[in-house]
Amino acid sequence: MTNISPVAMSSYPRRNFLSLAGKGLGLAALSSTTVSGLLKEIQAATRSIAHLTPEQAVTEEDYWSTIQQAFSVTRGIINLNNGGVSPSPRIVTEALVRYIWQQEDATAYTMWQILEPQSETIRTGLAEMFGCDREEIAITRNASESLEVLLMGMDFKSGDEILTTTQDYPRMLTTLRQREKREGLSLKLIKIPIPPKDLNEIAAAFEKGVTSRTRLILIAHQINITGQITPVKAVCDMARAKGIETIVDGAHSFAQFYFKQKDLGCDYFGTSLHKWLYAPKGTGLLYVKRSRIEKIWPLMAADSTQARDIRKFEEIGTHSAAPKLAIGEALLFHNGIGGKRKEARLRYLSRYWMNRLKDVPNIRFNTSFDANQSCAIANVHIEGTNPRAVGSYLFDKHRIFTTPIVHEEFQGIRITPNIYTTLGELDRFCDVMELIARKGLPA
Repeated sequence: MTNISPVAMSSYPRRNFLSLAGKGLGLAALSSTTVSGLLKEIQAATRSIAHLTPEQAVTEEDYWSTIQQAFSVTRGIINLNNGGVSPSPRIVTEALVRYIWQQEDATAYTMWQILEPQSETIRTGLAEMFGCDREEIAITRNASESLEVLLMGMDFKSGDEILTTTQDYPRMLTTLRQREKREGLSLKLIKIPIPPKDLNEIAAAFEKGVTSRTRLILIAHQINITGQITPVKAVCDMARAKGIETIVDGAHSFAQFYFKQKDLGCDYFGTSLHKWLYAPKGTGLLYVKRSRIEKIWPLMAADSTQARDIRKFEEIGTHSAAPKLAIGEALLFHNGIGGKRKEARLRYLSRYWMNRLKDVPNIRFNTSFDANQSCAIANVHIEGTNPRAVGSYLFDKHRIFTTPIVHEEFQGIRITPNIYTTLGELDRFCDVMELIARKGLPA
């Protein structure tokens, strides 16, 4: 295995991560016959459709069948709740298990001196994917941890205002409400249309909500309960012009649809990697603009020598090195398919079922069909029904797993297929939904 220092790695800022890994830079997984065999299957299949645009490739079912088989998921349940957490492909699970076994051999030495240093290669791969400096990426356990590092680590004074929406993720609202109680901050919530006619409505709502006391804007890149994609760049540009910092909650957007940090223009970004990147459960990413690192307090105290070091946000005590390293295989899998090709397939799957149900009487969508406003996640409601009752019926009678959403502004069920989802499974879901819409839930 080639050894390369963190300093040397910084000389490869634009090198394709898949190419780096193929040369053995820190990813021991490629020495595994099982993992390398799985990766070769994906690479061979992708070569067969390489001449097609992402939009043309979405209907190549032979190719997507190969991708579907890369996951070891049961077909006894139709899982349309991939938004919360996603199954990992076998290439990731195989690597995770091997790293776990490896760190069990002379653990204090193997985990801390052999495995943990290799996470610098993972940092480089994530930075390349997000389009930023590797010294701006911390590897965390999930989006909540990433965002709480920021929301709890920023200095505010009594009366300072934080602006977000009524549809923001509950844990983030709870975090800010705690700071309200303890420090006298002001949490201001704005409402946005469900769904909006266009993205300008959301941008305008944020700008209208800004006051002279606004110090921070927290905006979800993709709202978890509807799948609404927000105009992050417009909001961040507006905020910067007013001297306001911006945190982007990318829990659902990262690796679902294609973008780079420059497309957002944010100061801070947090996401989970066990959703759309398919990394091991309990892996996340935190981006902090380099000039902002020193001013953010870590959740767990770090030595003063780390004041300007992004790694201070990773000081959480003893933890397994295995999940962090297996992010590398998730990156290999994602890059093997191609981010834009994956985005196109996910949007194709969502529109497949949405278009079939859009003209069915009594069915209403809380998600826009506009490609700029949604991708894999959508929310649908059958008039006159309770979403929880619909969700229970779908699962209890048809083994279709969905997410009921009851919000004070709307209600429905969140539907989230994934690249391993088949068209036949979506047809079965639509059959049941049509039946409920026409005849109601069985007594």
